[in-house]
Amino acid sequence: MTENDYLHAWAIYAVAALGCLLVWFRITRWMWRWLREPLRVIGLVALVSPTMIDPAQEKYAPALAVTALDLVFKVGNNAWRTLSELLMYTMIALGVYLVFALLRWPFLSKANARRAAQADAAAAAASAPAPEPEPQEAFGSAGRPSYATDLPSRTPPPGGSRTRVEPRL
Repeated sequence: MTENDYLHAWAIYAVAALGCLLVWFRITRWMWRWLREPLRVIGLVALVSPTMIDPAQEKYAPALAVTALDLVFKVGNNAWRTLSELLMYTMIALGVYLVFALLRWPFLSKANARRAAQADAAAAAASAPAPEPEPQEAFGSAGRPSYATDLPSRTPPPGGSRTRVEPRL
C-alpha cells in the first residue's frame, strides 16, 4: 500500500465514520440529555480512535475495525491491545466530558432560573387586566399629521400573534 492509498483509505473511513456518527446522533436524539451525551462521546471514541498496526512503517488503522477483523477472522493477536487502547481512549474522553459537564452545570442552572422568572413574570402580566388604550388624534398640532402617534404598535398583542396592520387613509 502506497502512501497515497493509505491517505485515501483514511479519507474514505473518515467520511464513513462521519456518516455513522450522524446516524448515531439521530438515534440518540430522543434520550435524556445526561444519557445521550455520554453515549455520543462513546460512539465518537469508538469511531475515531486509531491504533498502530505496523510499528516499522508507523501505520495506523481504526481500533474498532482492527478489533472486529481480529475477532471475526482470528487473524492476529491485536484484539486485546486494541481493546485496551479503546478503553483508555474512552476513559479519557469521558473524563473530559465530565469536566465539561461540571463546568457547564452552574450556567445551565442560572439559565433555567432566569427562564422560570421570565415565565412567572409573563404569567403575572397575562393575568393582570390590560389598561384601556388612550384615543389618539388623527392630526397633531397645526393640522399636520403626527406620525409618531399614528404608527401602529410594533409589539404583538398579548396572548396572540401579530395581526396584519392596515394603513390609515
